[in-house]
Amino acid sequence: MKSTPADVRYHSSRRRPPGLRGRPWALLGCGLLAAVPTVLLVVRLAGLDAGTPLAMPMALFPCSTALGVLVLVVLATVPALRSWRAMAVVAAVVVAHVSLLAPRFTSDRQHVPAGAVELRVATLNTEGAGADARALVELVRTERIDVLAVQQMPSAGVDALAGAGLGALMPYRELHPEYDSSIYSRHPLTQGGSTDIDTAWPQTTAEVAVGGHKVRFVAVHTYYPLGDPKRWTRDMAALTSMARRSGPATVFLGDFNASLDHGPMRELLAAGLTDSHAELGRGWAPTWPVGRPLVPPLIQLDHVLHGPGLVGVSVGERTVPGTDHRAVVAVLALPPADAHAD
Repeated sequence: MKSTPADVRYHSSRRRPPGLRGRPWALLGCGLLAAVPTVLLVVRLAGLDAGTPLAMPMALFPCSTALGVLVLVVLATVPALRSWRAMAVVAAVVVAHVSLLAPRFTSDRQHVPAGAVELRVATLNTEGAGADARALVELVRTERIDVLAVQQMPSAGVDALAGAGLGALMPYRELHPEYDSSIYSRHPLTQGGSTDIDTAWPQTTAEVAVGGHKVRFVAVHTYYPLGDPKRWTRDMAALTSMARRSGPATVFLGDFNASLDHGPMRELLAAGLTDSHAELGRGWAPTWPVGRPLVPPLIQLDHVLHGPGLVGVSVGERTVPGTDHRAVVAVLALPPADAHAD
């Protein structure tokens, strides 16, 4: 039976325009992409990353924000995909992300009084002594580092740094390669040793006297959440308890295996510490991974945190060959010794 012209018109009217034929699949793809920042937002707000495998994807929270923005742009600019309801949902998620991230991009640096003493500090995870010892010593020399904390540095790394001449620049040291981390200093160290808190391994600590102040340093390296998220959470909780008992002139620096979006890290900061990057508006400063083909640094795992007795002046990252972490270099200021007498 042949189709009449009316039949042809009827069937053709039921066909989708070419631009709309793939619309359901495209919308599904956008929905799946938008689900990533949506889920991570829920996890962050509810603190579901503590002690769970969700700690790993939470490290990519800022990246998921960019993904949400991308989906929103696609929905808004591709007529065939435009859905006001979908756009409203994705926009709400993006706004929530931005509101959580924005504070760390706004500098709240305090006034540094005249005569304040400055301490130049640095931290680096050497990846089992893989870091180029000569490059690290040169970093200490050019940046005029006063206190250096190193993590994942066995005895071979201690020997390599000694052979590269670090002792001439930093003659004082609290070395604990058996416990993973060590502290080097231009200034004499006192009250050195290892912590006895509930961490996977002891953290190295020492005190520096400078400008009439005594500053307590803790070289931090926590367990990693991929290996055991509960162990990582206990490590962070132990550091938080220690921070609550510490004085205002305290610096926790090292590889925390945590970003500012992790619940345990936010609890540590709430114990009275300030992240130098966030303080100075450096909200995007990934330090890991480095030196991997096709994979740029995505996550900030390395931090310099300080108590209220210090003020961040500057902070930056430096690449040292041989390790998958970037070094963090920060300048911290201490008020004059007689400032508290006013």
